[in-house]
Amino acid sequence: MKPLDPRLIRHARAARGYMILTAALGVAMSVAVVFQAMVVARVIGTLASGGRTGPGWLPRSLIMVAAIVAVRIGVAWAQERFAHRAAISTIAQLRGAVLRHVVALGPRFEAEGGAAKAAQLATRGLDALDAYFARYLPQLGMVVTVTPILLVVAGFVDWLSAVIMFLTVPLIPVFMVLIGRLTEAYSARRLRAMTHLGAQVMDLITGLPTLKALGREKGPAARVRELSQAHQKATFATVRIAFLSGAALELIATLSVALVAVSVGLRLQAGRMSLVSGLAIIMIAPEIYLPLRNVGAHFHASASGVAASNRAFDLLSLPLPEVGRLPAPDLSRAAVVFDAVSVRPPGRDYEAPAGLSFRLEPGSLTALSGPNGAGKSTAVSVLLGLTRPDRGRVLVEPADGGPAVDLSDADLAGWWDQIAWVPQRPVLLPGTVLENLLESYDQPGLGAEVPAALAAAAAAAGFDTVVDELPEGWQTRIGQGGVGLSVGQRQRLALARAFRRNKPLVILDEPTAHLDPATEAAILDSIALLHRQGRTVLLVAHRPALLGRADREVPVRSAAAPAGSAGSADQTGPAASAGRTGGAPFAVSAASAGRMGAAASAGLADESGPAASAGRTGAAASADSTDENGPAAPAGRTGAAP
Repeated sequence: MKPLDPRLIRHARAARGYMILTAALGVAMSVAVVFQAMVVARVIGTLASGGRTGPGWLPRSLIMVAAIVAVRIGVAWAQERFAHRAAISTIAQLRGAVLRHVVALGPRFEAEGGAAKAAQLATRGLDALDAYFARYLPQLGMVVTVTPILLVVAGFVDWLSAVIMFLTVPLIPVFMVLIGRLTEAYSARRLRAMTHLGAQVMDLITGLPTLKALGREKGPAARVRELSQAHQKATFATVRIAFLSGAALELIATLSVALVAVSVGLRLQAGRMSLVSGLAIIMIAPEIYLPLRNVGAHFHASASGVAASNRAFDLLSLPLPEVGRLPAPDLSRAAVVFDAVSVRPPGRDYEAPAGLSFRLEPGSLTALSGPNGAGKSTAVSVLLGLTRPDRGRVLVEPADGGPAVDLSDADLAGWWDQIAWVPQRPVLLPGTVLENLLESYDQPGLGAEVPAALAAAAAAAGFDTVVDELPEGWQTRIGQGGVGLSVGQRQRLALARAFRRNKPLVILDEPTAHLDPATEAAILDSIALLHRQGRTVLLVAHRPALLGRADREVPVRSAAAPAGSAGSADQTGPAASAGRTGGAPFAVSAASAGRMGAAASAGLADESGPAASAGRTGAAASADSTDENGPAAPAGRTGAAP
């Protein structure tokens, strides 16, 4: 493990200023140590030798010693305070960078299981950096500043003692390197076990409703227990190495100080050294070794954080796909053409969808149909620009006869600004119903007054009747994911968002799944109203009632992948456009990005890993809903790609 990874300084602005401050505090501590040693040595030496002292000399000396001690306490307090502040800022910056990069890598990275591991890394993994900043880095700064300065001062006081210390000081770093290599392996093993355990537990929790419905909720217990035991063994192995290495470093430092003390004692007895100089060297010597001893003691506490930061930097080094720069055509006057689009899921030997071709005309109502796993939701992801096809392309043809624009070349910020997307599980954040509909959170100006346009959007989606039934109306607070609302009420809220945003293209992914007939009829009426308003509507549908409302039904199928083809991880997502969109087509906007970041550690793992696929199919079925009096929709009726 590197004592200081330069990537940490490069990625975290807070770490740069902190390193400068650490160096300055180290110099201040060195000066205080030298003054304290000299003053105390002179006081004790003068008193012991019976030297002459003037009136008030002793009180002044004691006051000086007290002042120096106060300075040392103040420097130590400043180191602790600013170390924790730098740790918090650096962790927040790294966590934000990891989350933005994961979002930019797109759904393919998530499907490969990277999102769940990134969620663990961004939460518990990076939290371990606190020990690195609060304990390890301050002592490392002291080693760079205090130890050399005190060695130089010791050389002026007694050159022989300085030589002894100069020869013994390197022994501690040498043993630290030898022990550190072993510790690094144990820390990396512990981080891998923790990340694997956390990712599987998150996947299990996500898919638990479906596993319970199938009577298999106890099956993964053995695997979770096995991973937990592996994490326990790795942790105890790291602790064992930490204790042993700490004892070894303490022994080396103690023996080194003893060598200096013996040399000073023999020369004092022989009369070849003054008492003041001997006392000063005896007090300076432990201070020279102390930063090295502390670095060794805190090295193991920080090893986990450094291993996590290395994982974060490895993730941040993953290349992002190229971003289109061409202006997105106006979707109210442009047709979207799928030209033999095929997407191969990561690690699979088939394509879903396979050779999908259709034309989405402005103002049309089109439905994508097909069996589970055929790739309907993947086709939606391709249309949103979140997934790039392995074969084929998506073209946008302006109605005025201008040149067609390949979606991969279009600016996704302008593309998303024209789309309202209602996914199977709308993104709802903790707050009031009004805040979620406006996608504006923690705004003091949001009172009980509801704008007329907003009330009209709610009425068009049938959400006004839902608001009338809520205990506090628009000010009713809901939890993460819409806790407090039934599944049907959440769908109506998401549709009300689509009406409010008034975008030319509306994408509805299974809007009536898991709903009773009455609620389904209300949702169908809202969809018909969207169509009558001239919007282009794309449905992902299974139910006959929903398919019957479409102008055109497009069958989606999967097929075996051609020989030699393979899904490419570099063809994912919208790259850095996430940072410059100003509003994605999800049913949330950039105004809610900060609140979304708080929930991102859970959201990153929503659709990753084997258990998560069960969660995608059964999460809605397990919701507590007053609208679910009818027969439950079959598990798996989500249209999600495998």
